[in-house]
Amino acid sequence: MSERKTTQNKASVTEFIANVKNDRRRADARVVAKMMRKASGKQARMWGPSIVGYGVSRYTLANGKEEEICRIGFSPRAQALTFYLGSFKDRPALLKKLGKHKVSGGGCLYINKLDDVDLDVLQTLMDKAYTESSSSC
Repeated sequence: MSERKTTQNKASVTEFIANVKNDRRRADARVVAKMMRKASGKQARMWGPSIVGYGVSRYTLANGKEEEICRIGFSPRAQALTFYLGSFKDRPALLKKLGKHKVSGGGCLYINKLDDVDLDVLQTLMDKAYTESSSSC
């Protein structure tokens, strides 16, 4: 079995964000990092090579092995800002108020740029995901 790539590591979040090639995506990533810090009260940590995560969520695999993932996180990918916010009761209603976005079947949230969404609603999504969600994306 291969080793998981999405594990917490000591890479620099600041350097990771500074190296995002797209200027808008880099600026948006800095805003998102502050928002997630506010939601979690935790310092950002790198999870794998490209996910900025906050807090730790533990879960058990079908084989009984325990794993960890960030409680909430994001990645400034080339195609979109990708959010890992898990699932919680008010999520569908909040997403209806968010603005232009996409979601995946797994619960990930994709936003092209922060100008497309209501930042207060996004902050509420992050807050609730951190306090109410049992898992990340």
